[in-house]
Amino acid sequence: MTALTAGAVTDAAGLTLGHEPVPAEQVVAGTPSTGYVDLDDARGVGIGVWEMTPGAMSDVESDEVFIVLSGSATVEFTDPALPAIELRAGSIVRLEAGMHTVWTVRETLRKVYVAG
Repeated sequence: MTALTAGAVTDAAGLTLGHEPVPAEQVVAGTPSTGYVDLDDARGVGIGVWEMTPGAMSDVESDEVFIVLSGSATVEFTDPALPAIELRAGSIVRLEAGMHTVWTVRETLRKVYVAG
């Protein structure tokens, strides 16, 4: 784990992330892969960087707030049924545990997340 250190800077945009293919049962289109690095997990709150390459995948979410650093994507909410959202650099989103989503990434998406 790359650790966040008090008073130090972590370059979330420049971190190297190891990628793995999205499990077949989650792939909706294309051949997306994801990578992440945990930066901190103090007090039961996880902070990290996550990235997905172009393609589409389904997911079940955790309680999370994230900020998109780069890329573009659409997130559809299948349960509960909510309007789809468009993501781009600067988007801030809150997800709740148990939401069922479909992520369609057009340009590799990188985000910083806080989950707990």
